[in-house]
Amino acid sequence: MIIKFDHTNHTVLPEFKGGEKEFSAHMFFDGTNRIFKGILVPGASVGVHKHEGNCEMIFILSGRGTLLEQAPDSDPEYSAVSSGDCLYCPEGHTHSLKNTDAEEDLVFYAVVPKQ
Repeated sequence: MIIKFDHTNHTVLPEFKGGEKEFSAHMFFDGTNRIFKGILVPGASVGVHKHEGNCEMIFILSGRGTLLEQAPDSDPEYSAVSSGDCLYCPEGHTHSLKNTDAEEDLVFYAVVPKQ
């Protein structure tokens, strides 16, 4: 199957999961798995959230940002992310993603299996 994100529904979610500004995405959902191309404009973020019953994989296509990740019973860790990075949030872990670039969108593909 080929997913052409330009032909999928475009969704704009203000303050997604408690984040800043808005999260824009072209999403594919087959009833079980969610695959999407996401965009965070400068200063936008996906709020801190925990993955229960699923995990998430994110591949950064362009831009720069900051990943917050936290394993159960651990302190949060912050990491700079940029084009080419692959992020993984296992089930039971918490994370968020913020575009820290003042000029460029943070663009990424993400997969959330077993939605």
